[in-house]
Amino acid sequence: MKKSLKVIGLVVAMMFSGQMYAQNPDIYKNIEFKMPQVTETSFAANTVSINHYGGVAGGNVKNTEAFKKAIEDLSKKGGGKLVVPRGMWLTGPIELKSNINLHVEEGAFIVFSKDKADYPLVDVSFEGLNTIRCQSPISARNATNIAITGKGVIDGSGDAWRAIKKSKVAESEWKEIVKSGGILSTDGKNWYPSESYKKGFESSSSFNVPDKISKEELTTVKDFLRPVMVSLVGCDKVLLDGPTFQNSPAWNLHPLMCTNVILRNLTVRNPWFSQNGDGVDLESCKNVLIYDNTFDVGDDAICIKSGKNEDGRKRNMPTENVIIKNNVVYHGHGGFVVGSEMSGGARNIHVSDCTFIGTDIGLRFKTTRGRGGIVENIYIKNIDMINIPTQTIGFNMFYEGASPVLEDGQKQEGNKAPEKVYPVTEETPIFRNIFFKNINAVNSYEAITLFGLAEMNLKNIVIEDSQFDTKKALTIVDADGIQLKNVKLKYSEGTGATIYNSKNINLSTVKFESANKPFVKVLGNKTGAVLLPKEVTSDKNLLSIGTDVAKNAVK
Repeated sequence: MKKSLKVIGLVVAMMFSGQMYAQNPDIYKNIEFKMPQVTETSFAANTVSINHYGGVAGGNVKNTEAFKKAIEDLSKKGGGKLVVPRGMWLTGPIELKSNINLHVEEGAFIVFSKDKADYPLVDVSFEGLNTIRCQSPISARNATNIAITGKGVIDGSGDAWRAIKKSKVAESEWKEIVKSGGILSTDGKNWYPSESYKKGFESSSSFNVPDKISKEELTTVKDFLRPVMVSLVGCDKVLLDGPTFQNSPAWNLHPLMCTNVILRNLTVRNPWFSQNGDGVDLESCKNVLIYDNTFDVGDDAICIKSGKNEDGRKRNMPTENVIIKNNVVYHGHGGFVVGSEMSGGARNIHVSDCTFIGTDIGLRFKTTRGRGGIVENIYIKNIDMINIPTQTIGFNMFYEGASPVLEDGQKQEGNKAPEKVYPVTEETPIFRNIFFKNINAVNSYEAITLFGLAEMNLKNIVIEDSQFDTKKALTIVDADGIQLKNVKLKYSEGTGATIYNSKNINLSTVKFESANKPFVKVLGNKTGAVLLPKEVTSDKNLLSIGTDVAKNAVK
């Protein structure tokens, strides 16, 4: 009885504080590291409607000033809830302030203006680099206690910003796109929304950030400088709960250097062909919950970042203390992703009970020389995957920015392992202590690829109690301390495992299952301490050991 009264009292208190969004009490169960409870938002019991500030629904009148006045007035009152009722609400950028809950009711549709003049150039960080881009449709900087809630839809009008490849759409769609305006590339294979975008694209060797153009000339390529849709920088106590976020100009949700962040009950959508159409990019954030969400996007779905190269190392803020549970990912370049901009590091991350349906890669880890940063203490379990066209688990330390799958379905992203050994410096990335358990994948292309660096091997990667039903099985290159415990690899092509220049590899309990007899290749003069199943080592026809491999390296 006392417990019931306590719960009722808590709910009543939450109602009067304007907070009706309780955490799932099970979210902290079975976490492998010490995780402080994320501080939840709580708002004053002030509620206003956008209608009270001259807001006009219908999609023809811009409500930019109405949103601005409403937020400023509510802020002066100590904060509270700004309600966007049912209807279509056209607007320019919305800037949130401390203690504001932007509540988008079911049936409400916020659509952002396609007029680029509404989005001035501002200093930002994008793809881990300090740069200049257009202002985001929704933003907050150094705010405390902010939220976007409700069951409405928020649309970034990304189709007005993005280029489109002819090969990625149907012929009828292509004709409509060309008819809508814009400009074609010289070869007619790409559509650009404007001449400004085309100029920016052609001036950039890094694809997204023009690096051959002065600050004075940035206005001439303004259309190319696509913003992320929701930019939250340096904020504390952030809640996104309920809405659909879709059609972003670049990334969809980008919390940067934030603390106490909760993302739940969200639907995050983008066309599959949308360039940089990521779902959420969590960058240099601490104490975060991401759960009960659905993603269907054009690039990586749930992505962990911490800055790029020197800019990221100078910032020196890892993404840490993150729980990711109960999410579904449909299309995306990766379901759960670390990198490639991870120069500030990442640690203490738990991922569990997620389903990936047709993502290009399932669990994706990517970086390259020059990044630096330490990624460690990542725990992933209870993941189900189906129809993955490349790797279900993939580590690529030679990432060069390519998408995993081309528009014609061909695999594009390869793992390149040059023989040259580079010196270990602050620019050398380190991936270690990453654990997988109960991973199940079917009807997919490749089970596991582990590609480290010659000068800095992948270290201590453990996969246990898992099953993979794929076309290809296992590749290990430049790794140290790889254990597969109670793992079943059912495959139809190639070798059961290829091991190159790797040591302390334990595959002794792996069960290889193939239409042909399982076959294992062991190569490289740096290879040592490899344990294989008895069924492989006892049959000379099932094992190939390179002439450069040391004697007794394989047992």
